[in-house]
Amino acid sequence: MALEDYKGVYVYAQQVDNEISPIAFELLGKARDLAAPLETQVTAVLIGSEVKGLADRLAEYGADRVIVVDDPELKDYRTEPYAHALASVINEYKPEIMLVGATAIGRDLGPTVSARVATGLTADCTQLDIGDFPLNPLPNQEQKHNQLLMTRPAFGGNTIATIACPDNRPQMATVRPGVMQKIEPQAGRKAEVIEYNPGFTPNNRYVTIKEVVKAVSDTVDIMDAKILVSGGRGVGSPENFKILEDLAEALGGTVSCSRAVVDAGWKPKDLQVGQTGKTVRPNLYFAIGISGAIQHVAGMEESDIIVAINKDEDAPIFDVADYGVVGDLNKIVPQLTAAIKAEKAKKAAG
Repeated sequence: MALEDYKGVYVYAQQVDNEISPIAFELLGKARDLAAPLETQVTAVLIGSEVKGLADRLAEYGADRVIVVDDPELKDYRTEPYAHALASVINEYKPEIMLVGATAIGRDLGPTVSARVATGLTADCTQLDIGDFPLNPLPNQEQKHNQLLMTRPAFGGNTIATIACPDNRPQMATVRPGVMQKIEPQAGRKAEVIEYNPGFTPNNRYVTIKEVVKAVSDTVDIMDAKILVSGGRGVGSPENFKILEDLAEALGGTVSCSRAVVDAGWKPKDLQVGQTGKTVRPNLYFAIGISGAIQHVAGMEESDIIVAINKDEDAPIFDVADYGVVGDLNKIVPQLTAAIKAEKAKKAAG
């Protein structure tokens, strides 16, 4: 493998029902950061049926070039034709870096493609940088420059690992939604559009989709919430989450939780914040009865304002909080809710 033949930062621009998924825009923003020190361009790979019209949107969010693989076989996501499409693009255009969102689709597609193009893949990354590897020079080992340094939680989230793929290309990573910041779109920005079709011949690995059933959920996606009231093990019981729900209602916010709460069966996984849950960036984040383990903090530390309520004055959560209250949450939270409701009633009357 001639590593010098591989150039460019590529992003798999996931689309579902001809609508680009938010993770694609997040990855394009990060791709531009990575491309700058490498002095290269950003390419979005758009796969689907009748999707060429989405290319301009990708250009507005930072793509210099869009490779469109458009075929009727790609109307709905299926592992085999999509893996064939993306692997063919990689083999043809030779990207140095290939980023895929760690969505349900990306977690299926990324590993399949990495195996086909004979490279490694670092899954569920929370940070990406360009730098030297090994991070610190080692005796009798060459330190390679301009490597993709892929950081992810390891050992069940108890430590953080930085991984590189110095000897194979492309360097592939799946990235958790909500971790990277999308850039402000530039209206009217254009990209070079390349139409590429490797040809699709259905075989015994092509599944047949009999029916698509779309789930209807009344749960707000916590990644979109502007105000989150998050509870941990310290809340005490699933019934006690009622006082957090009351506070969230008074604030016009949404309830979320820590991993311990999900593991205990008190709340569904969809509401979990942290390295093994979702990464959130609300305007206001309440951490109530949450100790502040690194796994949880990694998922919420980018919140604009963090308010911590905990009876343990030495809880690590106070290290990242903008405001901290030490005391019994069973007394503090209802009082806070009552004060907010009173203030709202006063404004309404006045």
